[in-house]
Amino acid sequence: MGVIEKCFSYTRSREGKASGYYPFFVSFDGRADGVARLSDGRELVMCGSNDYLGLSTDPRVTAAAAGAAHRHGAGCTGSRLLNGNLELHERLESELAAFFGKPAALLLTTGYQANLGAIAGLCGPGDTVFVDKDAHASLIDAVRLSRARLQWFAHNDTADLAEKLARHPGRGGRLVAVDGVYSMEGDLCPLPELVRVCEEFDATLLVDDAHGAGVLGGGRGTCEQFGLTDRVPLITLTFSKSFGSIGGAVLGDEEVIEYLRHHARSLLFSASSSPANTAAALAALEIVRTEPWRCETVLKTAEFMRRELSALGYRTGSSETPIVPVDTRDELHTVVGWKRLMEEGVYVNAVLPPAASPRLRTSYTAVQTDEHLERTLAAFAAVRGDLAPVLSDAP
Repeated sequence: MGVIEKCFSYTRSREGKASGYYPFFVSFDGRADGVARLSDGRELVMCGSNDYLGLSTDPRVTAAAAGAAHRHGAGCTGSRLLNGNLELHERLESELAAFFGKPAALLLTTGYQANLGAIAGLCGPGDTVFVDKDAHASLIDAVRLSRARLQWFAHNDTADLAEKLARHPGRGGRLVAVDGVYSMEGDLCPLPELVRVCEEFDATLLVDDAHGAGVLGGGRGTCEQFGLTDRVPLITLTFSKSFGSIGGAVLGDEEVIEYLRHHARSLLFSASSSPANTAAALAALEIVRTEPWRCETVLKTAEFMRRELSALGYRTGSSETPIVPVDTRDELHTVVGWKRLMEEGVYVNAVLPPAASPRLRTSYTAVQTDEHLERTLAAFAAVRGDLAPVLSDAP
């Protein structure tokens, strides 16, 4: 079958749309303060966003974005290497390094590109990258781009990692890549043990803290939460979660960042982050720095929802973060639950293989009100009958 012919035999998405149970590419027409408006005018409580601190629509953030666009234009139209580098980019790098406690930072256009740049910029044929089996797709793609050897280890299993490192001493370098917070389960990596194992086997540790930055450790992320920032050589970030924008960064020693500045292909061969996105992330960073109540609030909200959803009979896994998965066991119950919750006025994410095992991924923000949470719990109570076979208290 040719590269085009297979497209004509793909019918799954069309079948889902025809049945009314297609949970992807939902069209939105606005959102603010915990509520999203669909293109058909319906308003739903948004429990499927990564906007953990509620900053993407904060007037200070949007004003900063608008001001930068007026001053610098809509885009930079070139890579940072040649003609797309702004003082705004460099200021954000400096502020990120200072806030997260690392010597230097490198700004890239997306979080995805930050991981590609870090791993493919540092690793190559002859090196081995050990990746947690639940790690984000961008880490996996980065290893493939680097042409280094990819070696999986069991999720959050440092004993398995140690065994793999012992069995693959190799002649090249060794890098261990993990998520700080896993985006589908909401659980944390076992950072103290990871640091110990990496130091024992002389492997470099990279923590992708896309979902931990801005939330944990007073906003400084997973490494700060464990007090181990100084012992994690590489941290990557994205601005599309807590920082309400889009973009990414690599944090590390000055020499490492300078090397990546000249070897990270995802930086060198991509247009730089737009002025608006950069200014938005900079404004959001300042809010995270000065309003720590947002981090505290979102964690308390998630803990409340975990407790109340469990009381309704739902399985919520081992989450410790604003991400609270609801186990649905199979694809049918996932899409039925997603649709029924939409009908009850609540939006969540339907997660299906191969992304992860079937589940409803709920997530919470610092700007959701008690009324939003009550409406969400009422919706989950209303759909219990549809999800009875997967409830923890079901016979």
